[in-house]
Amino acid sequence: MTNGRFGSDGPNLNINLPDIPLKVIRGVVLIIIALGLGANSFYTVQPEEIAVILRFGDFNPDRIGGPGLHFKVPLVDQVIKVPVQRQLKQEFGFRTVGVRAGRSDYTEVPDESNMLTGDLNAAVVEWEVQYRIAEAEKYLFHVRNVDETFRDMSEAVMRQVVGDRTVNEVLTIGRSEVADLVRQELQILADQYETGIAVDQVILQDVNPPDRVKPSFNEVNQAQQEKEQKINVAEKEFNQAIPAAEGEALRQIQEAEGYKVGRINRAEGEATRFRALYLEYTKAPEVTRKRMYLETLGDILPKVGNKVVVDENVQGLVPLLGLNNAVPVRQPSAGGGS
Repeated sequence: MTNGRFGSDGPNLNINLPDIPLKVIRGVVLIIIALGLGANSFYTVQPEEIAVILRFGDFNPDRIGGPGLHFKVPLVDQVIKVPVQRQLKQEFGFRTVGVRAGRSDYTEVPDESNMLTGDLNAAVVEWEVQYRIAEAEKYLFHVRNVDETFRDMSEAVMRQVVGDRTVNEVLTIGRSEVADLVRQELQILADQYETGIAVDQVILQDVNPPDRVKPSFNEVNQAQQEKEQKINVAEKEFNQAIPAAEGEALRQIQEAEGYKVGRINRAEGEATRFRALYLEYTKAPEVTRKRMYLETLGDILPKVGNKVVVDENVQGLVPLLGLNNAVPVRQPSAGGGS
């Protein structure tokens, strides 16, 4: 049975294609390959990068390209771009998962942050290492899995430094010292392993006691602060009392010195006066004796009060004198009467 365009055996699927010469097909294929190789022969290096060229897998320091557009031999050269001017970082104890409303979101990694200090206390230490690739050859070829190796080195150095210090040093006063020492030790270790990495900075992001011991730790800190406050108050009072006592002692010493000098000067003056008086006495003993006697009486008699001078031969005079009243003193007459 036949039906229109179809024969008795079904539809005819033979399609008459135009005859394309084999040379044309080969030419098209070669052009496509050439375009692919040509497009793969140029590469661009960013300003913060350098390009390391491996020819048949071999490294040559002379085949290092700087920023810009460069040519390479297709299927022969392999280009590895290394960001030598870019600052890289590794996070420990936490991971930055994104930025929201201008603030970074973090997730904690307890296995990295839990540490034991030198005084057998627990501490949660989160830190960040900022570094650069200083030598591309060492970074690429001297250490296998250099980023993971450097990460293990950073964690080992931090645990060693924290383990050599007390929990108070790590959490409070010694944080900057710990960060600086970790940077130094990590750089020494990176140079020994020939990683080609230069450590720029180690930053302690968050250092706290574990959550279960935070209340006790805060109480200890409060007690230490009160202790420091009392010590400061005592030192203040000490600094006020000691200078005052020293000043008072110095004043008394100076007064004693002045008194000593005064006494010495007065004694020397009296001795000088006595020697001068004695010299005059030796010249006229009787006159000097009388003068000394009269001067002494002149000093003593005004202090005695009323004085009555009588003749020793007068009898019965005492009841008549009225000693309780003021009796004017009468000078004795030349004949010795009262």
